[in-house]
Amino acid sequence: MKFCEKLNEYIASISCTAKELCALSGISEATLSRYRSGERVPELGTKGFDGLCTGIAQIAESKAPNLTYEKIKEEFCSCSDFDSTDKELLRKNFNTLISALSININRMCRYINYDVSTVFRIRNGTRNPADFEGFSSAVASFIAEEMKSPSELTVLAELLGCSTNEITDQSAVYTTVKKWLVKEKQQKPDTIGVFLNRLDEFNLNEYIKVIKFDELKVPTVPFQLPSSRTYFGIEEMKESELDFLKATVLSKSMSPVTMYSDMPLKEMAKDADFSKKWMFGMAMMLKKGLHLNQIHNIDRSFDEMMLGLESWIPMYMTGQISPYYLKGIQNGVFHHFLKVSGSAALTGEAIAGYHSDGKYYLTKSRKEIAYYEKRAQELVANAYPLMEIYRSDKENELNAFLLSDSDKPGKRRSILSTLPLYTADRELLKQILKRNKISEERQKNILEYAEAQKLRVIKILETKILEDEIPIVTKDEFAAHPQVLELSGIFCETDITYSYEEYMSHLAMTEEFAASHSNYKLLKASTPTFRNLQILIHEDQWVMVSKSKAPAIHFVIRHPKLRKAIENFIPPVIDK
Repeated sequence: MKFCEKLNEYIASISCTAKELCALSGISEATLSRYRSGERVPELGTKGFDGLCTGIAQIAESKAPNLTYEKIKEEFCSCSDFDSTDKELLRKNFNTLISALSININRMCRYINYDVSTVFRIRNGTRNPADFEGFSSAVASFIAEEMKSPSELTVLAELLGCSTNEITDQSAVYTTVKKWLVKEKQQKPDTIGVFLNRLDEFNLNEYIKVIKFDELKVPTVPFQLPSSRTYFGIEEMKESELDFLKATVLSKSMSPVTMYSDMPLKEMAKDADFSKKWMFGMAMMLKKGLHLNQIHNIDRSFDEMMLGLESWIPMYMTGQISPYYLKGIQNGVFHHFLKVSGSAALTGEAIAGYHSDGKYYLTKSRKEIAYYEKRAQELVANAYPLMEIYRSDKENELNAFLLSDSDKPGKRRSILSTLPLYTADRELLKQILKRNKISEERQKNILEYAEAQKLRVIKILETKILEDEIPIVTKDEFAAHPQVLELSGIFCETDITYSYEEYMSHLAMTEEFAASHSNYKLLKASTPTFRNLQILIHEDQWVMVSKSKAPAIHFVIRHPKLRKAIENFIPPVIDK
């Protein structure tokens, strides 16, 4: 049976009108008419198909209770002319695969015999593979060829939701990956998307109020702890962490604190009570004015890495954290733990896979602290900055970095939450600033910044590609969330809003700018991916995540794994 025949059969059996079905399914009468005539067949995984199944099921609820959404979907999928490949699911899983495994796109494209530009369009949903079966097979074959080492297979198994015993040879890897690409059950959460959204929504001022940071008073009563203590197992490990924080906060020492751990994070993250106490202890250290050197272990599964970084977002915002990482693959047999302040040192180890059997040692002995301080210094000396963090006191350094980078080769891309400042003409900006009652001095500062941005971008466009993804908002959406000038580069945390007419004028100017600069590519999104975040990408060099306010801050990330994950981030497509 064809799809149109099955659809007409359903409509007849539940005695509904086309208008009634369209209202419930969210599809137009013209589209439904094409489905009924056989002129068009919807695709699995699309809003139209899901809406149609939902609409029929809702109408059938009182007339044919056995006709459920699942049954309707299954019967439609069995129609002779229905393509049962969920194209959107394949796209999402393909993107997850690339991000999680840090796939070299160029090498993969050569192997599967696809152009890089074609694969990019497949990833953002503007194009589908001509042969889904062949595409899935080619990708699975490439992964089977690439992923051979024990550590790679461990990461792959975690992604696929299977054990390493199930993917012991190339044939098994090929089969499992191919099935996973079109299987929703095994789909992993978009951890980089979760991380960026949390960063977008985070408000330091609100966070300070919630934890009552401003009301915190650093105690002066010494913490009564023996000169040394030994801890065993996960529960006592948590206790050792809290004891270290207490000893550090309650001492008179203002020496920097260095912290490193490659211990598994998931068990500790599940303990909400411990997490609260740990965050409170960290807040107390920051309140005291201590500087933290945090050496992150990036040699983890991608999910664990992002889980660790998420917990540090509030502290990054303070500007009192220097984040580092160690290059290369670390020892996969032992887990290590080292935290040192001017008053205490905490160290520990466990065998990989046996975290619960670990041993931890906390000391306040001056001689031992000196030993562990030296170890911590040597660790920092071998580490690399995970990211460069720019707050308002580093505005000049930020603009100097961007200016010097404009001479360097490579494609640039941006995911913007508002229109780019450099496409607006001076008169429009003056109009917006005047209407917002911005002071003359501040107006001058903003106009100078906008001009500098325009000159920098035009210089880039002389020889290099720049691609901006911008949101296109309706009048109703604008009324709910007015667009604002993008001024994070000068750390302006005051919302300077457009009127809708000004926004439309700037949009027209942006389109004109694209038309007059051949190297400038403009992509339009139906809704902002973020409301308070801009992502600038210099491919294969760095990514910069810029937060507009609360606070205005910029993170320049160069670490290959994290940089690649953000480079490969595909903003979700939200249907209106």
